[in-house]
Amino acid sequence: MSEYDLMSDFTSPFWPWFIFIITVGGILWCFYLLLSQSKIDHDSTDGIQPTGHKWDEDLQELNTPLPRWWLQLFIATNIFGLVYLVLYPGSAVFGGVLGWTQVGAYNTEMETAEKQYGAQYTDYLKQDIATLASNTEAIKTGSRLFSTYCTQCHGGDAGGGPGFPNLRDGHWLWGGEPAQIKQTIANGRVGVMPAWGAVLGDDGVKNVTAYVMSLSGKKTAGDLQAGEEKFQQLCVACHGAQATGNIALGAPDLTDDSWVYGGSRRSIEKSIVEGRNGRMPAFGEFLGEGKTHLLSAYVYSLSLE
Repeated sequence: MSEYDLMSDFTSPFWPWFIFIITVGGILWCFYLLLSQSKIDHDSTDGIQPTGHKWDEDLQELNTPLPRWWLQLFIATNIFGLVYLVLYPGSAVFGGVLGWTQVGAYNTEMETAEKQYGAQYTDYLKQDIATLASNTEAIKTGSRLFSTYCTQCHGGDAGGGPGFPNLRDGHWLWGGEPAQIKQTIANGRVGVMPAWGAVLGDDGVKNVTAYVMSLSGKKTAGDLQAGEEKFQQLCVACHGAQATGNIALGAPDLTDDSWVYGGSRRSIEKSIVEGRNGRMPAFGEFLGEGKTHLLSAYVYSLSLE
């Protein structure tokens, strides 16, 4: 079965017409209801026809019409609805005589913004990232870019959180040089820590955890010598013989007491047993060269504070 067949319920022309008929039919029905009920039948006795509702034997509800201005407001609302459907794409079967689309409106706004701010970003591109990081006005703009696109993961203060690196402490998984930071933002990163729980077993996990914690001066129960042996067998390929990491692989330095997923015994054990998968999305195509360059300068400036 093709992907189209699986989605046929959502791509069938039946649904646009179904919605169109209900929408237009509902407006026309409201017109009929308003106009038909605006005519009041008078009897020959007291002038207004009762509705037929009675209380306490002789108390009747009279069919008193709505105020004329209220009725006219209802009719005007229905007329507005019909005019809107003619002018704008209020239904999937007719695009509207104005030809307005949300994609077109977005592109127009982007073109306007490019004309207004494009020259500014072009000027920023002429400066290298290290120089731009000391430009106060540029950093203010970069801060706003960071607030828009980066705080969801790295936090408003760029201090990071579990699974999201701290950008202020100078400990870089993929390198902290200007060109490396720009590459990370533009192309994204994917970091994978394999799961070693089944290979090490319970005792092996306990010992490797103890050894890894000892690298940053922490103590916990476990055989450090046995843990070091397992580390040299399984972990040095990424973290290095001295456990100082490898920026080419995004493998963190285990000696600096800076932890992406937490430095507690439980967090480290979970990393060893279950592994980790980290992904930094690529923003280069979305942001464009100018914004990527400026955002890189801002992130670089954070570690200089």
